[in-house]
Amino acid sequence: LVPLFIFIGGGTVMSGAYLLRLAMGPHVSWNRNGNPEPWNKTEPTQQHKFYSVNMDYSKLKKEGPDF
Repeated sequence: LVPLFIFIGGGTVMSGAYLLRLAMGPHVSWNRNGNPEPWNKTEPTQQHKFYSVNMDYSKLKKEGPDF
């Protein structure tokens, strides 16, 4: 019975951490008056994916205009 509680507790902690990551992502706007478009302030070297295998984000160049 103890391993069951360990795995359920671990799954709960991991799902809570993932939900926190989703809530604080670059596409989420918590303050519509102060920062209505937070995705425009992300840098090209900022990693947006949860896990990237073969991508070096420090070598990317900005491809769009400044807003």
